[in-house]
Amino acid sequence: MEKLTFVTDDNEEVELFIIEETRINGINYLLVTDSDDEEDNEAEAFIFKDISKAEDLQAAYEPVEDEEELDAVSRVFGELLEDVDLEK
Repeated sequence: MEKLTFVTDDNEEVELFIIEETRINGINYLLVTDSDDEEDNEAEAFIFKDISKAEDLQAAYEPVEDEEELDAVSRVFGELLEDVDLEK
């Protein structure tokens, strides 16, 4: 699993692991988890969207918080990962 280090608004570094990524309507989304153990049934998963601009040197992501957007993107990830149980 690919590991990314995210920097929070409080400048705290958090390591997350990419489960899957997809592009919907021109926006890149990442499904990430806080555990690198694929068998960890208690791991939390999060969906982030790319908010960076084309001229940015590094990608910038923020958690998807809009319920409609979260539901839609969750369904897409659910289809991509048919064998994984995604719960909100």
